[in-house]
Amino acid sequence: MAYIATIEEENKEIAKRYRAMLRITYQTLSKKDKLQIRKAFETAVDAHKDQRRKSGEPYIFHPIAVAKIVANEIGLGATSIMCALLHDVVEDSDDYTFEDIERLFGETVARIVNGLTKISRLKSDQKVSIQAENFRKMLLTLNDDVRVILIKIADRLHNMQTMEAMPQHKQVKIASETLYIYAPLAHRLGLYNIKSELEDLGLKYTEPEVYNDIFAKIKESKEEQNKYIKEFANSIKTSLNKENFSYAIKGRPKSIYSIRRKMRNQNVTFDEVYDKFAIRIIYSSELSQEKFNAWKIYSIVTDNFNPNPNRLRDWISQPKSTGYESLHITVMGPKGRWIEVQIRSERMDEIAEKGYAAHFKYKHSGESESGLETWLNKLKETLENPDVNAVDFVEQFKLNLYAKEIYIFTPNGDIKSLPKGSTPIDFAFAIHTEVGMKCRGARVNGKLVPLGSELKSGDQVDIITSNAQKPKLSWLDIVKTARAKSKIKTILKEEQKQIANDGKEVLGRKLRHLKITLNEKTINELVSHFKLKTSHDLFYRFGNGSIDNQQLKNFVSQRSNAFYSFFKNRIKRNKNDELVIKNDEVTNKYDLLVFGKDEEKLDYKLAQCCSPIPGDKVFGFVTVSDGIKIHKQNCPNAISMQSQFAYRIMTAKWIDSSQQEFKVLLKLTGIDNEGLVNRVTQIISNNMHVSIHSLNISSEEGVFEGKIVVGIKNNDQLKKLLGRLNKVEGIDKVLRLNK
Repeated sequence: MAYIATIEEENKEIAKRYRAMLRITYQTLSKKDKLQIRKAFETAVDAHKDQRRKSGEPYIFHPIAVAKIVANEIGLGATSIMCALLHDVVEDSDDYTFEDIERLFGETVARIVNGLTKISRLKSDQKVSIQAENFRKMLLTLNDDVRVILIKIADRLHNMQTMEAMPQHKQVKIASETLYIYAPLAHRLGLYNIKSELEDLGLKYTEPEVYNDIFAKIKESKEEQNKYIKEFANSIKTSLNKENFSYAIKGRPKSIYSIRRKMRNQNVTFDEVYDKFAIRIIYSSELSQEKFNAWKIYSIVTDNFNPNPNRLRDWISQPKSTGYESLHITVMGPKGRWIEVQIRSERMDEIAEKGYAAHFKYKHSGESESGLETWLNKLKETLENPDVNAVDFVEQFKLNLYAKEIYIFTPNGDIKSLPKGSTPIDFAFAIHTEVGMKCRGARVNGKLVPLGSELKSGDQVDIITSNAQKPKLSWLDIVKTARAKSKIKTILKEEQKQIANDGKEVLGRKLRHLKITLNEKTINELVSHFKLKTSHDLFYRFGNGSIDNQQLKNFVSQRSNAFYSFFKNRIKRNKNDELVIKNDEVTNKYDLLVFGKDEEKLDYKLAQCCSPIPGDKVFGFVTVSDGIKIHKQNCPNAISMQSQFAYRIMTAKWIDSSQQEFKVLLKLTGIDNEGLVNRVTQIISNNMHVSIHSLNISSEEGVFEGKIVVGIKNNDQLKKLLGRLNKVEGIDKVLRLNK
């Protein structure tokens, strides 16, 4: 419906909305605060006086609405309310600059408004990498002030609430972006109500028919829900009153988005989703008695209704890292229906509703760093890592947004919170980067376990370290947390740089023997000949032995002026000063497809429906008559194939063949002497960059026999290793066995 109003009516409405915003502020505002907010409001009215929204409404309605969300739903104070009112002033008006904002409102307000303006200037693009870079830039504002992100979430919420006038393709794009990053971010900052509303509105525009269908059914069942909640409350009111509790019992309907997710994940209809709402008991309590009273109410509820022992969630003894505290139980309620009951104090409820803002309202001086602050600090650390590209960053960031948490004990009894699915390596990096880097093994509840083992809540983990240990490439497939992934990638990059430096020297020596000078022209030819992307790739492969002498000789025999002439116009330097070939046929680092846990090489064909390319996330599908077909994980047919023919799905992934390891069994025999094992492992691990998978050495009457399984990248590397081991004092013979 089009917006129509006179100027007089508009002015009255603007004043009315402004007063309503001030009336419901969460924080207490002083007289000075109100004067500054008024000044910000008048500045915004002046800056936006000639602007209209797509609906035809005066633009000033938008900043007032954002300020209202900031003031009441997020619960921030005067500075944030001012910033919300001013957030589009510099961007949309030629009359105001950042210098004007700083002069009028001070440095803090100007800095936050500047952060919000930077975000609004990010250009939208369909390319994933550019979108990812935009999100990264947006999140970098956390380094300045977390209020920038909180106000941006409020801005996004109001935009989502008022998208009707936009064209459909823009609605879908903005809604998808909201579901991709803003809703998870709101969740992680403890803004559960806003998270739910963003998800529901996202669904409204991405799947309108589904949204409208569930919305209508929830509306139909509202009366029945209220009746059920009243029946439940009447069953326990007498017991609660007897204990002199001051309390409220409310119903909390599940969001449309979460009902949709349940219907999809469990493959059930709307009527078959049994927990479409929860019952919340909110009680008044002194801080010192909160925990005691929560369990007292738990006792009253379970005296009246049988609990499901597998559905108890105690986030009071150990709050979530977002600061969320509550006791959740599922009981068999009236009419034989399972119902979730949430027990929380008024303080806990306020933190659950307001998240970050309430957390600081209740924070006591001298209190140790909270989980939420720890998470924000770790996020800042990731943001500041220059070696992580934008796509990796967003993937890493999202890992820790919705992840369910487990709680792990250190040997001293301290607790660390980690995402569900974490491994001992994640735990090691959570303790300290140095501990993660040197992690050689782990004891879980006193027993040695593989580093890839999944940890369970309540496990006590003791990390075994060694100065000789270094992170391995295979760890990236094991770890769950963004922190661990980021640190491992950075360390491996440094190690690769060192191997590449060594490789450059090796290449120089080999070329001198062949009477060829190592210069830019030769490097260009070599990079082209081996179908690589950069000079770094070339040097790295010579460093780890992937390119052997015969391959180099083959290059020399094919070398000609014509070869160089063909490629000379297709060479440039990238920002790292590495030589790059502009050649469509050159493959990227993913040049080999492997299948299953053992990374087998099998014959395959690429599916036409989704046209996967090296580097895509893929899976194999065993067809009836055409062998293995490779599909992208987000292929339009993927859901159908995986649900109907799961037994024919094979895991597959693209790898860099120069990084691939092949397990080789070596047998060593000789005369035992002190320090022999240490010298053998040093040669393998430190000097040759080879990983040891298993080691078994026995000695009898001065003669030893050992069997070692090592990870070898190629035959040339194996020959070098055998040569070096044969030179160790005491070793008589080294043989390669066929297992």
